[in-house]
Amino acid sequence: MFDMRPVGYLVGLMVMAMGLTMALPLLVDIAEGRDHWPVFAESMIVTCLMGGLVALACKNSVGQGLTIQQAFLLTTLVWVALPLFGALPFILGETRLGFIDAFFEAMSGVTTTGATVIAGLDDLPKGLLLWRGILQWLGGLGIVIVALVFLPEMRVGGMQFFRAEGFDTFGKALPRTIDISKGVLNVYLGLTAVCTLSYLTLGMGAFDATVHALTTVSTGGFSSYDVSFGAFPGPPQYACVLFMILASLPFVRMMQGVHGNLEPIYRDTQVRTYLRWLFYAFALVALYDFLMNDRITEESLRERLFNVVSIFTGTGYGDGDVTAWGNFPFVVLIAVGAIGGCTGSTGCSIKIFRYQLMLRALGQQARRIFNPSSVMVLRHEGRKVEDEVLQSVMLLFTVYILSLGFFSVALELTGLTLMESVTGAWTSIFNVGPAFGQSVGATGSLSAFPDAAKVLMILAMLMGRLEILAVIVLILPSFWRP
Repeated sequence: MFDMRPVGYLVGLMVMAMGLTMALPLLVDIAEGRDHWPVFAESMIVTCLMGGLVALACKNSVGQGLTIQQAFLLTTLVWVALPLFGALPFILGETRLGFIDAFFEAMSGVTTTGATVIAGLDDLPKGLLLWRGILQWLGGLGIVIVALVFLPEMRVGGMQFFRAEGFDTFGKALPRTIDISKGVLNVYLGLTAVCTLSYLTLGMGAFDATVHALTTVSTGGFSSYDVSFGAFPGPPQYACVLFMILASLPFVRMMQGVHGNLEPIYRDTQVRTYLRWLFYAFALVALYDFLMNDRITEESLRERLFNVVSIFTGTGYGDGDVTAWGNFPFVVLIAVGAIGGCTGSTGCSIKIFRYQLMLRALGQQARRIFNPSSVMVLRHEGRKVEDEVLQSVMLLFTVYILSLGFFSVALELTGLTLMESVTGAWTSIFNVGPAFGQSVGATGSLSAFPDAAKVLMILAMLMGRLEILAVIVLILPSFWRP
């Protein structure tokens, strides 16, 4: 019989921990003096109580290692339970959202997608704005740990290639898991602190610097203003570009860099490819602007650099109307949103590593056509890529594209236009952030989307964040067999 207790215990602890973080926006609301703090007091009590009760009921499973099946279930349940309780402040608070809208907002936060159904952010209590940032910061930290600890063992999307980093995590190797988590947390905290100080130095207020640092380092994109990061033109945007890029680099490499070994970062082909493709995308968009308008200004270059990096990393901050740039730049932005950052980072989408393997496999196959008798071994960074890894990568890529098509059609059936349905599916399954179309508000709010569309996007955000296969496997009957 399938034992749910180890999963329930860990989920309960994580829910309770998230409940404790509600004390931060509670204190901010008290300091602001808007009498909004009872919302977080009530939400914190309910969340901590429910999480504690579940953990207590499953406590007799402590000491047992996780099986592969339990690991799959844990990764999905965490990303369902946290948004479920994270939605409480949006339901009880000044936003007064219905359950679907509140769950959408919380899921968008925890998955670091950045799509929103809230307009009028400028006038919301600071506690709610901080809570949106905390949700994304927690989600960004969580997905890095999942990518480094769980996905390699679950053999999802070629992540087993990274098991050679020494991450053996189930059962007997729990201390190693804790070491990895501590290392990631230290880098994450350090990056957040430096980002906050940078924003403060460049003129942001303390509150805005904190909220935007939380959502920059998590590559989430929630802002405390309707105009998003457009409220901070100039130097803060250049700083944001830097930290969005850093947050989408492999955290394993940054952990090594913190310990004084910077060589792995320089030598990592994934990092070099990522930075090179970022430059190519920006150069294409900037060149198109120059050819069409016969001019080039610092403001236009900054706007294009900021938006390209924001969408490539999956952060989703906005500055201006990118649809006004023309069809070619818009297609470039859609393409880079489907690529995403590096594996083992807070970045979104399919990830650079998988594109590297696919392109090398295609090149090898082309060479084999002309040299059918030759023996070719696919390698990445000097290591042989096993057939199992390549098949897993190809399967994940195929499922991503099929999911994009499925959700595009499904969203159009809810009454959305073609542009809204395609970009809604794109932003959800790749966890990018913005969607485009007539029903999208001037602030980027998706509140006008029908509830059926929001439910579909919630599912797509969950699947995209957990790399689809980790969710799909739960519906297979064989998964539940002992």
